Amino acid sequence: MSPLIQSLLLVTAQVIVLLAVSPFLVGLIRKVKARFQCRQGAGVFQPYADLAKLFRKQPVISTTTSWIFTATPYILFASTLSAGLLVPTFTSQTPLNFAGNIIALVYLLALGTFFLILAGLDAGSVFGGMGSSREAIVASLTEPAMILSIFAIALTAGSTNLSTIVHKTALLEGIVTDPSPHLMALAALFIVALAETGRVPVDNPATHLELTMIHEAMVLEYSGRYLALIEWAAGLKLAVFLSLIANVFAPWGIATALAPAALTIGLVVYVVKIAGLAVLIGVIECMFAKLRLFRVTDLLGVAFILALLGLLFFYILRS
Repeated sequence: MSPLIQSLLLVTAQVIVLLAVSPFLVGLIRKVKARFQCRQGAGVFQPYADLAKLFRKQPVISTTTSWIFTATPYILFASTLSAGLLVPTFTSQTPLNFAGNIIALVYLLALGTFFLILAGLDAGSVFGGMGSSREAIVASLTEPAMILSIFAIALTAGSTNLSTIVHKTALLEGIVTDPSPHLMALAALFIVALAETGRVPVDNPATHLELTMIHEAMVLEYSGRYLALIEWAAGLKLAVFLSLIANVFAPWGIATALAPAALTIGLVVYVVKIAGLAVLIGVIECMFAKLRLFRVTDLLGVAFILALLGLLFFYILRS
């Protein structure tokens, strides 16, 4: 098989996996929360039906909006999906391995966030402006912590390329014996994942309480297929962060070769790992309350300090 065909097949397979698994993760978290609250709750496949229903509806667009409002859902969805192609999922060989590293991943996610902030302001509503200003604060604090947490592992592998990091970690090449830097970086990235995906204790995607909402305030004006794309992009972003946590810090079971048996095992293990992380997020959302807004910066500051300490500990252990 030629390298070009192999790359096209990998791109197609990873796109299908990410698009298929992202609504499932959202439904699984909702199901876990429902069971903890002694409710039956909707099935784990309910988000698929919700997306199908929204795609069939005609969007309602305010007359005061510009092209930014209508273009944002497509830009957000495309940038998030492109970021997902930079992250190893069931195989350590990412489809866009040549296109960028952790820096490209962070800025692809930031591109979608930037346009979502603009769209919240473009609608001219009070809630949209409030949510956009809050999202700007959260994004500016999470990006440095995310980069530093991955750098703590990148130093071990000697590369900022996620495919190289995951491949070497899976083969136990250049691993630091003391787990302290990895654990600190893992804790930092997990906090960042909660903040970037709008989960408790930073935000609550299940509420529309105007005094506390962040992400939901920016998308209140959206409906129809635009809202479907935004909701799907939010699920994709959750899948990207869970893939990062599962494969950068625990890449066991991931396929390091393109053999059919290894790919099958890697896919099964990948789904099990991210489903386990989704269950953990659901449990956390049931055990903790949402933080007050001025406390969110403290939590994100802790994530940055943990990531920085992970880097310092790495240099101390290597010296």
